Amino acid sequence: MRCVEVFYIYFHAGRVEEPYVSITKKRQMPKDGYSEEVEKEVGQAEGKLCTHRSAFSRASVIQAFLGSAPQLTLQLYICVLQQEITAARSIFMVLSLLSIVYGALRCNILAIKIKYDDYDVSVKPAAYLCIFMWRSFEIATRVTVLVLFSSVLQIWTLPVVLVNFFGFFFYPWILFWQSKSPFPENIEKALSRVGTTIVLCLLTFLYAGINMFCWSAVQVKLNDPDLINKSQNWYRLTVYYMLRFIENAFLLLMWYIYKTDIYLYVCAPLLVLQLLIAYCMAILFMLVFYQFCHPCKKLFSSSITEGLLSCFTFCFVCKSPKSSTLTDKADLKSSENADESQSSNKTIDSPNGNLHQSVSSNA
Repeated sequence: MRCVEVFYIYFHAGRVEEPYVSITKKRQMPKDGYSEEVEKEVGQAEGKLCTHRSAFSRASVIQAFLGSAPQLTLQLYICVLQQEITAARSIFMVLSLLSIVYGALRCNILAIKIKYDDYDVSVKPAAYLCIFMWRSFEIATRVTVLVLFSSVLQIWTLPVVLVNFFGFFFYPWILFWQSKSPFPENIEKALSRVGTTIVLCLLTFLYAGINMFCWSAVQVKLNDPDLINKSQNWYRLTVYYMLRFIENAFLLLMWYIYKTDIYLYVCAPLLVLQLLIAYCMAILFMLVFYQFCHPCKKLFSSSITEGLLSCFTFCFVCKSPKSSTLTDKADLKSSENADESQSSNKTIDSPNGNLHQSVSSNA
């Protein structure tokens, strides 16, 4: 029904003069430190098409990570166990992978437009290419690692999946409870408190499903009116990719140790090295995108290289307080000993002095 309505609006747009238009104000990207605000007239047809396009983008994200991602994992798992890849199955796996990559790409674009809603954002082809390569390497590597691990240690597959899923599912709720913010009531006026809770659970469910396979560009923040974290948190991004790389390496190590006879004709060390390099390639394209191709990089308070350096500096500083406190205690103790020796010398040198002065010096 939505597709039919979109085509109807598109082919009938411009034939009849619209009774009124709305005016939107968007700021341009800063040039030489200045940013101009541009007004634009938006008709009813264009506004409805924008609404439908936004709905399609969100639907593509849902379909990608709750439909295509599990389907691709299952298809690859069957191919590994049967040691056979048919033409039809390979076509469906390629389509599923492209669907997931497209959903992740739309998630990135949605995150940019939500965070910088006041600006007129235009994404260049180089940015699309970087996101496509970044997401392709990341998702393909993640799915392959999960399939390899599950093919040799089936009993441990469910705990790994559940820990990942529920960890990301409860993470926004934990942050919400720590903030002690009131329960969000302005999501939809027609929804009751129970309905709002269900909607938030579905939102965090999708958030967990995305983070199972790749980094979610849209970060859920339940104590925000828009339910989206609009700040650029380099620390969270760094921690995610470090932990995900360690997890992938550990799962590959377990596969290498417990691999069965079905991998007899596979060069296991070379496959492990290729998967780790592919994941590093994904991180490289991600760094290139945020450093050079992001459409709103001029609005960053700090670049991604500065953010990574600050993250590593923060980790280094967290390890050093113990040694600094020990040196402070040693300096304090030495200063106290020096004061005591100095006061005792004063008392010995002036035995005929006032009693109050000697007591104060001893104190």
